[in-house]
Amino acid sequence: MAYFNTIDYVLFFVMVAVVLFAGFMAYFWRKPKTMSDMSEWGLGGSKFGTIVIWFLLGGDLYTAYTLIAVPGVASDSGALAMFAITYGIMIYPIVYATMPRLYSVSKKRGYITSSDFVKDRFNSRMLAMLIGLTGVVAELPYIALQIVSIKAVLTVMSLPVTYTLIIAYVLVGLFTFLSGLRGPALTAILKDAIIWVVVLTVIIYVPYRLGGFGNIFHQASILFGTKTVANPHPNANAPLFESPTLALGYTTLALGSALALFLYPHGVTGTLASKDVKTIKRNSSLLPLYNVLLLIVAVMGIAAVVANNGVFSSANSSFAIPDLIKDMFPSLFTSFAYAAIVIGSVVPASIMAIASANLLTRNVYLEYINPKASSRTQAWLSRVLVLVVIIASIAFSIVPAASANIVYLQTFGGAFILQTLPAVYIALYTRRFNKWSIGLGWIVGLSTTLYLLFSLNFAGSLYKTFDYMYVGIAALLLNLLTVFVVHFIFRLLGKEKDEGIIENSELVPDY
Repeated sequence: MAYFNTIDYVLFFVMVAVVLFAGFMAYFWRKPKTMSDMSEWGLGGSKFGTIVIWFLLGGDLYTAYTLIAVPGVASDSGALAMFAITYGIMIYPIVYATMPRLYSVSKKRGYITSSDFVKDRFNSRMLAMLIGLTGVVAELPYIALQIVSIKAVLTVMSLPVTYTLIIAYVLVGLFTFLSGLRGPALTAILKDAIIWVVVLTVIIYVPYRLGGFGNIFHQASILFGTKTVANPHPNANAPLFESPTLALGYTTLALGSALALFLYPHGVTGTLASKDVKTIKRNSSLLPLYNVLLLIVAVMGIAAVVANNGVFSSANSSFAIPDLIKDMFPSLFTSFAYAAIVIGSVVPASIMAIASANLLTRNVYLEYINPKASSRTQAWLSRVLVLVVIIASIAFSIVPAASANIVYLQTFGGAFILQTLPAVYIALYTRRFNKWSIGLGWIVGLSTTLYLLFSLNFAGSLYKTFDYMYVGIAALLLNLLTVFVVHFIFRLLGKEKDEGIIENSELVPDY
C-alpha cells in the first residue's frame, strides 16, 4: 500500500502546476493580433490542424468520465460499463456524417455555436436560445463529473478537498479567461501524454500482479456471481457478462451516448476550431484510437474488484481506480497517476466552460440584451461567464446525485442534450420542419426527460418500466414523434413552408 510522503506531494502539485502554467502560457501560443475577438478567444481562430484537434477533442471527450466513472461503474455493475466501449465505436460515423456539414456553414457565416446555426436555419431567436440553454444545462453535470473525480483523488491523498478544489478551479478559470480555447488545446497535449503513460503502466503491471487477464475474469466471475452465505460480496448479482434483462438498457444507453456526444457544446466547439473539413474527417478516423484507452480502464474497474476481493473500503464506486492504484503501486507512481487524473479533469472542464459561456453570450446576451454588442464585448463577456459556469458546476457537484455512481452525471447531461438532436442533426439534412414542430418536440422531450429522471430520484438513467430503456432515448422518441405529428398537421393545413436563410447548398462541405 502506498503511503504518501513529502516527495510524493511535491510531484503531485508540480505536475498539476506545470499543466496549469502551460494553460497561462497558451496566451502566447499562435497569438493573433488580438484576443478580444470572439472567434479567436472562443474557437482559437479555427486554425487548428489534425494533430492539435486530435489532442483537443481527445482531451475534450475522454475525461474523468473515462478515468473514474467508467471503471467505477465496471466495479459496481460489471458488464454494463462496456456500453462506453460500444458507444465509443458508434460515435465517429455520426461525426463523419454531421460535423463537416455544420462546420461548412459555420465557417461561411461566422457561427460560434450550434445555436447560431439553429437561429438562421429556423429564423427563430427563441428556439436558438432554448437549444443553447439546454446545452448549458447539459454541461453542468458533465463538468461536475470532473469535479467529483478530483474530490475522489484528493480524499485518498488526505488533502483538504474544498480548499484544494477551489484553488484548482480558480486557476483553471483564470487561464481560460486569459487564453481562451488555446489554453485547453495546449494543455490537452500534455494531459494526453501523461495519461497514456499512466494507463499503459497500469495495464501492464496490474494483470501481472493479479495473474493475467484470464485469472482476473475468472475471479471476477465468482465475485460477480450469486450472493450467498459463502459469497457475501457486495458485487454479487451484478453480472460480469451483460444480463439479457438489461439488453435494451445497454443498447439504448450506448446509442444515446453516441448521438449525444457531439451535440454537447464542447464537442461542437472543439470541432469548429478545426482549420478545414479535412481535419474533421481525419479525426473522425483517428479518434477511435482513444477507445483502446477506454477499454483498458473499463477492464481495470473489474480488476479493482478482484484486487480487493470484492470488498472496498468505500461504498462509492468513484474510488475504484484511485484505490487500485494506491494499493498496487509505489507511492511515487501513485501520486503521478493521481496528478494525471486531476489534469484529465481540469482540462476538459476548461473547454466545457468556454462552450457554455459562448452559448450564453451569443444566444442570450447578443440576441436579447445587447444585439449591437461588438465581437470585443462578446469575448469579454464570455471570459467572465467562464468563471460563472465553473462556480455553478462546483455548486452542482455537491447535489446528492453527484455523490453516487458518477457515470450517471454524464448520462443525465446526455439525456438533456439529446433533445436538441432534431434542431441540429436533422436540420443539417432537411429544412422541411419548422420552428413550431422542432420547438414543441423539444418541449415534450425535455419534459419527459425531467419527469423520468425525477421518478428515478436522479439515482440512475435506465427506466425499469420501459424495460430499462435509457431515459434520453425514450424522451427523444417522443420528441421525434411530436416533430413529425406537428409537421403533418401543418402540412394538412397547408401551412408548410421553408424557414430561415440557410440554403441546403451551404451545408455541402468544401474539400
